[in-house]
Amino acid sequence: MQTIYIVEDDRNIREIEMLALKNSGYRVQGFETGKEFYTALAEKLPTLVMLDIMLPDEDGISILQNLRRRSDTRKLPVILVTAKGEEIDKVRGFDSGADDYIAKPFGVMEMIARVKALIRRSDVAESKFLSLGNVYLDGEKRMAYVDDRPVELTLKEYELLHLLMLNKGIVLSRDLIMERVWDGYESESRTLDMHIKSLRKKLGDSASMIRTMRGVGYIAEEPGIPSSRG
Repeated sequence: MQTIYIVEDDRNIREIEMLALKNSGYRVQGFETGKEFYTALAEKLPTLVMLDIMLPDEDGISILQNLRRRSDTRKLPVILVTAKGEEIDKVRGFDSGADDYIAKPFGVMEMIARVKALIRRSDVAESKFLSLGNVYLDGEKRMAYVDDRPVELTLKEYELLHLLMLNKGIVLSRDLIMERVWDGYESESRTLDMHIKSLRKKLGDSASMIRTMRGVGYIAEEPGIPSSRG
């Protein structure tokens, strides 16, 4: 489930935003101050941040600038939310790295629509170019590289590797992989095993990034992390 952080000091507004987003299927956490937000950020990165500009400690523009300076949050989708509606405030927000801007008061439906649109745009952008360890996928060319060396993959091998890397750190069940890569039409599960075996062979020393989770499915992780692979 996708997680959204809301940084808003007005409790009533924060609770309305949280309720609306929860009802839309998102996991939501709310914070009154920048300090609380930073503490949560250190534990888990969200899918998107809704950030109020006027906060009691650090203002939203400053927080946004800090996010853009950090390597782990540089591309984190951020929607600025503020009572200020003047054009100069919007320009300042976008110049600081905001992905979208909502001026109060705003409708709940508009907020949800903007959140969904930004997450959708971010997912498409991130899925085009993926990297894990020394393996890199170029979605525009549909090419895989290991240490800048091109690796020739079949269409299904590429789609399989893309799915695993797109969901890195998440165990994908065999049924889910068959559904996404083979559209659920291929009933012989050995087909998946054969493609995994071929993919590992072509990845060479980087094959350890694809791990078998016995009785469940497969997971793509950074090489070197202990696993139950057989």
